[in-house]
Amino acid sequence: MTVRLRAWMESLQEVFWLRPAVLVTLGIVAAEVLVRLDGAFTDHEWVPSGWIYAGGESGARALLGAIASSAIGVAGTVFSITIAALSLASGQMGPRLLRNFMRDRGNQMALGIFLGTFAYVLMVLRTVRSVEEDAFVPHLAVTGALLLALLCVATLVWFVHHIASGINVETVIEDVHHELVQTMDRLLPREEPPGPGTVRPPEGGRPVRATGGGYIRSLDTEGLADWAAEKGLVVTLLMRPGEYVSQGMVLAEVAGEADGEEASGQVCGAFILGDRQAAGQDLEFAVRQLVEVGDRALSPSSNDPFTAIAVINRLVDILCRVADRPMPSPVLFREGRARVFRRVTTYDGLCDAMFHILRQDMAGSAPVLIHLLESLGRVSGVEHRPERLAALRRHAGLVLEAGRRTIEDRAGLADFERRRASYFPTL
Repeated sequence: MTVRLRAWMESLQEVFWLRPAVLVTLGIVAAEVLVRLDGAFTDHEWVPSGWIYAGGESGARALLGAIASSAIGVAGTVFSITIAALSLASGQMGPRLLRNFMRDRGNQMALGIFLGTFAYVLMVLRTVRSVEEDAFVPHLAVTGALLLALLCVATLVWFVHHIASGINVETVIEDVHHELVQTMDRLLPREEPPGPGTVRPPEGGRPVRATGGGYIRSLDTEGLADWAAEKGLVVTLLMRPGEYVSQGMVLAEVAGEADGEEASGQVCGAFILGDRQAAGQDLEFAVRQLVEVGDRALSPSSNDPFTAIAVINRLVDILCRVADRPMPSPVLFREGRARVFRRVTTYDGLCDAMFHILRQDMAGSAPVLIHLLESLGRVSGVEHRPERLAALRRHAGLVLEAGRRTIEDRAGLADFERRRASYFPTL
């Protein structure tokens, strides 16, 4: 799947109305099909069956009218509950997590089922005719409306449970953690990529400037590497996914004999911009979503150390998963030659995104500082690369400094020092 297609599909998941619109369309199509099928059976020998609606036109109209009014009424209730959940999530866990609620398939499907049922019933209702109008009752279609009504009842019960669990902070943390794991699996290679060695990006390349503005949601570096190899060029990318680009900014430099217009088209075409960030190729954005939940829990208005500890546990899980995997290579090779130099997430940068903001806001919170120091020590027991261990020790040192400076409780400070002696005795 191409990068552009993947980015387009990811953006579709954020369109809240898409699935409801599809279900409404399916409801209209199903109504037309069943009504035509009813008309094809002129003898109606199957009508007396106990599973098929066998009433007259007045009963069918009353039944369909009741289902239609109930479905659209509950659809409004579902929409109101969703808006209330979004407001709560925005206030307590951060506005950036609204994206996760908007992408939730359950919310979209629940609203779509009620709206689809309403559309289905309306389409069937218009075909019911009395004796004066050449009597016609679409028995099969009315039976379908009954089944959809039962589905709506089950959906309402499920939706209430889904919303109640969805706004639970533990559920939100686990959902964001799951997305972070998926992003990590997609971006981090399984095997050690070719290292840059002594290769350095060439100087004096032709600058390529942005023709538009927005956040970089995706970047087709593989396509750029193929194009550069075909033309005998070297591309040095100066921006990476997650950063904001303004029109006229230099996106990259192209070294070699390249047609200026072609180079601009290829490089600018590789950058997929949007009005907000996405986690598709930005590992640090997915991390920041998780950090934001913990950061808000540490605010004076919340003062919720348990949520902050839950966030730290998920961050530590990510570092343990990363332990046996290399970070992305900053250089892409084709046929043994460097073709694209790019900016990538490093292990140091990943740790900085995880711990800097949390550490700065947890000052004085002995339980959270102790847990963070202990967690860094546990990750050090899993990690084996010297440069990564150095990064963990650096953050442990910063946590020690913050704890010694801000923990006022003597017992808490003594416990803090005991954890330091257990995991980082040389600090």
